[in-house]
Amino acid sequence: MAEADFPHTPTAEEVAESYRGAVSIGTLRDWRAMRTGPAFVKIGKAILYPETELNAWQKRNIVSGHVSRLPPVSHPDQA
Repeated sequence: MAEADFPHTPTAEEVAESYRGAVSIGTLRDWRAMRTGPAFVKIGKAILYPETELNAWQKRNIVSGHVSRLPPVSHPDQA
């Protein structure tokens, strides 16, 4: 089986580091216990997060902006 057949599977530490401290290892642990957060794989004691699952989880959690309802600002040179 080729290496490309296996998705990149970072550890909880690597996932926390990739989120630059915004998501801690403890938060990932809590999410696993509550069955929220990104899907993971457990092999023995190892907890791994397939990159495809991390990407899907991020897409499900995108918060889009909305159009402002403020009136347009008029500029003095647009008289």
